[in-house]
Amino acid sequence: MSPRSLSRRCFLGAAALGSAAAAGLTTISLPGRASAAGDFSPAVIIGTGYGAAVTALRLGEAGIPTVMLEMGQLWNTPGSDGKVFPDMLNPDKRAMWFKKRTEAPLASFLWLDLANRNIDPYAGVLDRVHFGDMSVYVGRGVGGGSLVNGAMAVVPKRWYFEEILPQVDADEMYGKYYPRANAGLGTNSVDATWFESCDCYQYARVSRKHAHNAGLATTFVPSVYDFDYMRREEAGEVPRSALASEVIYGNNHGKRSLDKSYLAAALGTGNVQIRTLHEVRDIAQQPDGTYVLTVRQSDPDGNVLAVKQLAAKYLFLGAGSLGSTELLVRARETGKLPELNDSVGQGWGTNGNVMLGRANHMWDAVGALESGMPALGIDAWDDPQYPVFAEIAPVPAGIETWASLYLAITRNPERGYFTYDAASDSARLQWEISQGQPSIDAAKHLFDRINSVNGTIYRYDLFGDTRAFENRFTYHPLGGLVLGKATDLYGRVKGYRNLYVTDGSLIPGSTGVNPFVTITALAERNIERVLAEDLT
Repeated sequence: MSPRSLSRRCFLGAAALGSAAAAGLTTISLPGRASAAGDFSPAVIIGTGYGAAVTALRLGEAGIPTVMLEMGQLWNTPGSDGKVFPDMLNPDKRAMWFKKRTEAPLASFLWLDLANRNIDPYAGVLDRVHFGDMSVYVGRGVGGGSLVNGAMAVVPKRWYFEEILPQVDADEMYGKYYPRANAGLGTNSVDATWFESCDCYQYARVSRKHAHNAGLATTFVPSVYDFDYMRREEAGEVPRSALASEVIYGNNHGKRSLDKSYLAAALGTGNVQIRTLHEVRDIAQQPDGTYVLTVRQSDPDGNVLAVKQLAAKYLFLGAGSLGSTELLVRARETGKLPELNDSVGQGWGTNGNVMLGRANHMWDAVGALESGMPALGIDAWDDPQYPVFAEIAPVPAGIETWASLYLAITRNPERGYFTYDAASDSARLQWEISQGQPSIDAAKHLFDRINSVNGTIYRYDLFGDTRAFENRFTYHPLGGLVLGKATDLYGRVKGYRNLYVTDGSLIPGSTGVNPFVTITALAERNIERVLAEDLT
């Protein structure tokens, strides 16, 4: 497809999204071109995140009527403050998915809970799902995690990709599908000259200096945030977003989330429809092979409006590592899809996430203005014992903090698994706090070195107690339906025809970097094969 054709589809899809928001609709499609009617659609996709969005676009281009089911809402309508999303310093009910209080990753500052607020339960944009010793951040809404992440579009080291997914042709991935994914996502890079002089990345330059003092390498990180827009933000030419403490609760400007890229293009084909506030609770199969979904439709305040069924010939699971895995674990354990194998629910990991902070010297001010979109990382992934890729993260508090914050991605071999809890009708993650210790060990090895050389210390006031390292949450849940185990090598679920997985649950627990470009590229690879062989 030509860039002009893709651009036109994005324009048409964006118009459909805008019209739906203005009208308060929960079903989004091009006017007069709804892709399916009644209780059947040839193809159904559960979720609207990275893998789901890729799949929708390619199905739509192939002329296949497709319905996407999204449990969150369309984020396209300003609130009373004139903004779609709240910022981190003034969160309200839009911030969190049915919580009574926000749950920011930094639980405290100087041991005071300054970041969180009491809120009304609502279908907000960010969820923190708790499983005992581990909690998982996920995005809720049209675009999934693309709405709430830091936009870091990183491709893993090729040798590590070959290690985690040895059955996948790396030549194809790096020569074809990663470039295709980055083009579709709208990836761009920061201007190095501007980076050196701007105020909003002073915090990153301080961390870079400390890393270089310790003999460590840093690297610029591509992004799906528009760096030209950010440059104009700092110049005062456009409304601020990344420079207005907008990160984990959404960005009002500048970010190329999926609703502005793949999903807009998918809607622009005229063959894709998105139904919001529709949560899939159950999957079963009829004797003719058709899949029947039980779907709960709610309003943004959580009131159930209807429970209905939707049938599909082809079913794609793109609800993320938690959502897709839960649906298949439930289906197997309740006997709805009894031929699912024992690998369903296995191989889950945190991508080795661990967060930490350092206290800088008074002469190493990080600046009061910090971009919420990271642009630099410490690259120590080639360390033979303790490989680490550390995002140089912001503390966008609007004041000078003299603090450096990092989200370290480590090579943690520990894996969790999911079991079914009949009492709550849910899948429960089995993960023990001790399984996160390899991540702490790796991060500590790296940052002990940085602190030693620079005469700095860890911050012990950021995580609600006196710990320097926070490994009880992850932003990067991966696995549960691992490629080649729960599925074949193209995401086809073993034991069932026309049932597919297309999200991060395919990846066995780790990518070594932020995973969304890999999820996108793998989905591009898989749907190309599925279209060629299964949907002819």
